[in-house]
Amino acid sequence: MFADKPTLIGKRVVLRPVGPEHTDGLWELVNDPETARLTGAHAKFTREAIAQWCATRAAHDDRLDLAICDAQDGGYRGEIVLNCLDTDNLSCSLRIALIASRAVGRGYGTEAIRLVLDHAFGAVGLHRVSLEVHDFNDRARHVYRKVGFTEDGVLRDALRWEGAWHDTIVMSILAPERALLPR
Repeated sequence: MFADKPTLIGKRVVLRPVGPEHTDGLWELVNDPETARLTGAHAKFTREAIAQWCATRAAHDDRLDLAICDAQDGGYRGEIVLNCLDTDNLSCSLRIALIASRAVGRGYGTEAIRLVLDHAFGAVGLHRVSLEVHDFNDRARHVYRKVGFTEDGVLRDALRWEGAWHDTIVMSILAPERALLPR
């Protein structure tokens, strides 16, 4: 369903299919301590693994990996991904990560999510998109609600970060709900 790897253009961001040219940006992203905390990412990667990852995204028709680039200067600001595709139920998961120092609080995430949801529900024909967010990430939860996601439930103590347990909130949006929201 994601064989087409579109470029999605907004006012603040351009979402480009991830390719080898995004290796440096993704390398910076996975090594950003604030981004790791907000996403709950414990994994460590080598630069070679990141380069391989970026080089192989186009070959996967079960996911859509897009680099979030600044519309003015083209600089890499993060990534947004539709994955865990369930073709029988027309649903998938969304994840987004921004380089905190260069992107948070500037509207990049909000616009990127809106563009991806419009693509997922319009061009792809999905019915449901879901995501998970940790209880301490209030900024992300606010953005998700603003673009139409609702809370489905809580995975209690799903993340252990620096010795403390945190809940993970599951959220989703359905195509009919997105159709009612302003673009």
